[in-house]
Amino acid sequence: MHTAAEAEDATRRAARSSPVRLLGRIGIIAYGLVHLLIAFLAVKVATGEAGSGAKTDKSGALQALASQPGGPFILWAVVVGLSSLALWQVAEAVWGYRGTRSRTTRIRKRLTSVGEAVVFGVLAYTAGKVATSGHSSSGVDTTVTAQVLALPYGPLLVGTVGAAVVVIAVFLVHRGLTRRFTEDLDLSGTGPVARKAAVRLGQIGYPALGVAYGTLGGLVIVAAVTHDPAKPLGLDAALQTLAGQPYGRVLLGLVAAGLACFGTYCLYDARYRRD
Repeated sequence: MHTAAEAEDATRRAARSSPVRLLGRIGIIAYGLVHLLIAFLAVKVATGEAGSGAKTDKSGALQALASQPGGPFILWAVVVGLSSLALWQVAEAVWGYRGTRSRTTRIRKRLTSVGEAVVFGVLAYTAGKVATSGHSSSGVDTTVTAQVLALPYGPLLVGTVGAAVVVIAVFLVHRGLTRRFTEDLDLSGTGPVARKAAVRLGQIGYPALGVAYGTLGGLVIVAAVTHDPAKPLGLDAALQTLAGQPYGRVLLGLVAAGLACFGTYCLYDARYRRD
């Protein structure tokens, strides 16, 4: 009979096995592809080429992918890759970074892995819904928002969620500007051109992602303060809000370029991510 320790060890080895890591790298590529598609859709909005119903978020990117030849097959590959990536990050959060000397750094890395596991898991679920039904809800369901705002402490709860998103946005900007993302890469065997490209793309991409999510967090906070459950929320609404500002199309174009950099950086991340 296996003991609990043996079962835990088997689970750890399965979650950090080579097949899971390989599929996880495919998931990172898929994650980058989604952001490249978001950047493409955002550029269309910035240049006025997109229709009124165009969605510049992950759901819209996945739907655009589904409409291509072989799209459903590609989407299921995205689901498998992102699910494996989420599992990989869960394993890192539970068992990883034990060789890290600093306890603070170890905790920070594990919390980062938890956050990434949630992001990848949610995106895998969204991709699965698009693959099976051809569509998915975009952003935050206004019905759910209305129900939460109707609670005694609903506005406080929604505002807290918005503040948390803003904190994550600040973390993304900080991660990019301080080049913290390079801690997850093994660039020792790369040439100077590839190394410089990976670092520059991350330095531009992470802050652009932070700006997008910071705007989203701001919209959630505004919905909480104004008690407006019908206010559009989600990444699509955030990018549309940027477009509506003075010189908004230029700003949205710059954010789109940054998101394209992040999507391209993910290709380097998939290739050079530390095991």
